[in-house]
Amino acid sequence: MNSHKTDFHSLEWLYNSLQGSVVETIGRVATSDDHEPDQRPPESRPRFWKLIQGTLFNRKLILTFPLVIAALILLLSALHWSGKVIRWRRRSSRRIQARASDFDGLIDDAFCKSIREDVTEQTIAGSSGSSTNSANIDIQKDDSENENTPLIRRSRVVTVNSGRRTIESRLKAFLIYQPRPIPYVNKVLPSNGSSLFIISFLSLNLFYALYHITWTGFEGSVWADRAGLVFVANLPFLYILGAKNQPLKVLTGVSYESLNVIHRRLGEMLCLLAVVHLVGMFCMWWIILEPIAGWSLSKFLLDWVIAIGLGAFLAYELLYATSLASFRQRWYELFLGLHIVLQAAALVLLYLHHPGTRTYVGCALMIFLVDRLVYRIGAKSITVTANSSVYEDNETILLSMEIIHKPGNLMSRTFGHSIEAGWKATDHVFVTIPSLGRAHALQAHPFTIASAAPIPGNKKTKLDLLIRARDGFSSDLLHAARSQKSLSCRIDGPYGSSHARELLEDSDLAVLIAGGSGIAVTWPIVRHLLNVSRTDDESAVLGEPRQRIVLIWIIHKSSHTSWLDSNELQEVKGKGVEVIIPRATTEVGRPDLVGMMEGIVECWGYGEGKRIGVVASGPDGMNRTVNNTCARFVMEGRDLGVTVEKFGW
Repeated sequence: MNSHKTDFHSLEWLYNSLQGSVVETIGRVATSDDHEPDQRPPESRPRFWKLIQGTLFNRKLILTFPLVIAALILLLSALHWSGKVIRWRRRSSRRIQARASDFDGLIDDAFCKSIREDVTEQTIAGSSGSSTNSANIDIQKDDSENENTPLIRRSRVVTVNSGRRTIESRLKAFLIYQPRPIPYVNKVLPSNGSSLFIISFLSLNLFYALYHITWTGFEGSVWADRAGLVFVANLPFLYILGAKNQPLKVLTGVSYESLNVIHRRLGEMLCLLAVVHLVGMFCMWWIILEPIAGWSLSKFLLDWVIAIGLGAFLAYELLYATSLASFRQRWYELFLGLHIVLQAAALVLLYLHHPGTRTYVGCALMIFLVDRLVYRIGAKSITVTANSSVYEDNETILLSMEIIHKPGNLMSRTFGHSIEAGWKATDHVFVTIPSLGRAHALQAHPFTIASAAPIPGNKKTKLDLLIRARDGFSSDLLHAARSQKSLSCRIDGPYGSSHARELLEDSDLAVLIAGGSGIAVTWPIVRHLLNVSRTDDESAVLGEPRQRIVLIWIIHKSSHTSWLDSNELQEVKGKGVEVIIPRATTEVGRPDLVGMMEGIVECWGYGEGKRIGVVASGPDGMNRTVNNTCARFVMEGRDLGVTVEKFGW
């Protein structure tokens, strides 16, 4: 009996409390300007009591959301680290097998030579002792934009030997395959594997938004409350996905640039949840507050909680609109500024909107400030003087700077090192050049480091950035580089992922494919792989089969070959790297990339247990061709891994 009274008084207290806070959306149904509060117990008002129960259930359910996210991260972390262990064991096994075999791991007979000579009409570079000139080319005068129809097509089709097709190979091929862009809006889709992961994560959020919800107008406050809770519960994770420095990279091996696609899709879903929250609140006003409590629309909109909430809603929807690819590519500098201003305003308004949001908003704000102030400004930024020059194509800038390496201090050891401590192949930095104008003083633009990673022990290393001039910052930089030989730059970084390096290090055949300025990504990897093979003393002692490295660089203009130092190019070729540079696309059209890949894999990827690693960096159409060709190889039974290092704005 006493327990029953305690429960009753607790419910009554919750009812009255919710009238003044969360269920202020509901609570005002019991009061109006002309009536005293209804003192009847909640049990005697079943319809309104159902709203209270729904709101309380929402509070209990949302507490499990962070736990599920933590479990998901731990699962991905376990997969990542177990994969690293497997790769280490596999490499050790290959070294042991090499002791008992003199097989050099290569098939380089006359058949391979004929394939090399047939993969393209003319290349400007090849491996030492081999050239790749051919006349067996059929140039098609086809203006079709079909990316699968090359303008240069080989007269002989290479048939790739098919391995045993298993369920595993079919599944892996499906995950690698990249669908066509969405028609009309021309939105580029990622690989099926990435899409399925994103859909699964969004489905988890959808479950939390829909579970045990009755979609009636009278219960609009309940599903509005649920949508709002799912929104704020995702805020810290949204900011972690967007942070440049984050624990997810250490745990899962995935850097922020790969997580950015999830960040964008999650942001889009949160904007949709904000719309659901808004609609539910208006349903509550229309069905409950206006007819029962006598609230006019103006009184509803001018209420402090509602007005602040509308401000937060508008800020987030504007944040979404200005983050669309069309806006971002056309007004990138404006996007950068609005992204900071709007999210700051939205967080403040959301904090004031409701007490239940403050814990989540506080976590999101802490993540943002730690990433921006502690890491990016405090620990990872330096100011250097860069020498600027313009290539002969008159649209490409080279920023070259000398980095003096310094030992790490307490700050760098705790929060991450700056570029002075070195970098790795595929890493990138954010560049700010205040002298370009007031508008650029607070802007930071990402560029891949085009020079090789520093050699341990060196006191200083040259860092090169290859920048293609477009609009805004890069256009202003081009004008400045024509008149100024040196520029003061603020460098924030390095950032990047080890996935591409680890994939190729673990491969018998390493294929790197670059389109245009994508060479800034692939060229440092070539140097990295050569350094790994030369410094691996254990491999040299055991006689481990040498890795075959092939670089394909598709250029738009012949003058773009000047981006690579000719002496470095000859040095790389002399070390056995096959470098294939088809004639410029402006001269003969698109090369037969699929045919080149088939020939390379047939020549050097043949053999039981041979692992093939493919890394691509270039335009979206080229990346899709590489992904789908690799998917076909995997379907045929090849042991192949592929990753795309996407570049661009």
